[in-house]
Amino acid sequence: MDIITLLSFTAAFFVFAASPGPDNMTIIARTISHGATSGLAYGAGTVVGILVFLVLAALGLSVVAAEMGALMTVLRYAGAAWLIWMGIKLWTAAPVAPELQTSQAPRGLWGVFATGVLLNLGNPKMPLFYVALLPNVVGTSLTWSQVGELAGVILVVEVLVIGGHVLLASRAGRLLRTPTIVRRVNRVAGGMMVGAGVAVVATR
Repeated sequence: MDIITLLSFTAAFFVFAASPGPDNMTIIARTISHGATSGLAYGAGTVVGILVFLVLAALGLSVVAAEMGALMTVLRYAGAAWLIWMGIKLWTAAPVAPELQTSQAPRGLWGVFATGVLLNLGNPKMPLFYVALLPNVVGTSLTWSQVGELAGVILVVEVLVIGGHVLLASRAGRLLRTPTIVRRVNRVAGGMMVGAGVAVVATR
């Protein structure tokens, strides 16, 4: 793949990844409420979902994925319900300063990761993104070599975008020193997660 094509995809995907949306809102909320590891776990799940659609595009199955309405709807609603439930729990949680909170267990992180995967697999915009973008950037077919190059671009862009969101949210979290501030931030983060879940449900 020539450098111009690769740079064009990089620019388009960066705009797609960095634009405000449920995923970035959730990464920020999880980082503030449960630490950087939780935000990174959710972000990693979203990346896996994106790469699944890249492989589907290479196999010529993007249109099929776009037509899997029932399955995509189930995945989307399941992920949205989890976000809303966690947002409500965070809104009503006791205001505990970050240094007094226990680290989230690996088992819990797997649940956060899985939710990120499911929400991306259930996102109707994902197959449409690849159907619309890839043919215009790299043509109507993909070789596995091109898939590797595009996957590398996706990983680099997502490391920058997710890492940036987690870093900013972590710095904000360090300001939490009193129960009053913690309660307010919990409610903002919880509201963001509920809002993200509602946005996922409202997506058509």
